[in-house]
Amino acid sequence: MTDPRPIGVFDSGIGGLTVLRALRDRLPGESFVYLGDTARVPYGTKGADTVTRFATEATLLLERRGVKAVVVACNTASAIALDRLRTLTDLPVYGVIEPGVEAALRATRGRVGVIGTLATLASDRYGQLLRAARPDIEVAGKACPLFVPLAEEGWVDGGVTLAVAATYLDELRNAGVDTLILGCTHYPILKKAIGEVMGPEVQLVDS
Repeated sequence: MTDPRPIGVFDSGIGGLTVLRALRDRLPGESFVYLGDTARVPYGTKGADTVTRFATEATLLLERRGVKAVVVACNTASAIALDRLRTLTDLPVYGVIEPGVEAALRATRGRVGVIGTLATLASDRYGQLLRAARPDIEVAGKACPLFVPLAEEGWVDGGVTLAVAATYLDELRNAGVDTLILGCTHYPILKKAIGEVMGPEVQLVDS
């Protein structure tokens, strides 16, 4: 018998809706409960203890709502708190970093860029997993903190967004990365602007 309980999904704001949309496309027979913690967005500028506390509160809230699994649709929480969350509940808890790493490994010719929040980049979780799978891989990271408020405000393209994207991404473009991981679930909302700056030869990976 199919378990009728919903799947819980949480993020610091609207960025996790990109994950929710992908889940609904892949799992059309499932129902979902989404928690967007817009009162405390962004997570990526906060310390590890604070992110872990917020992620714990979200997970336990979803558990009380009767979900059958929890998807941490936040790269920062996935990088910092995922192991802790899995000790708090008997429910399966899934993050978004491993799928992004797997997709990047399939796409890259050897040079991977990672963009994300300050906290995600500081954790180096993407770099650790990429190098563990392929020790010869070159990984370059760049924190892009202004991308989150741009996405939250709906500034998905236009002059301001393109200027911010160019300022952040020129370093990675000059480094010759062939694959770029969008290491924050807000960033796919800005995918058009990011792709325009990076150029068609760079594969964008959306976990």
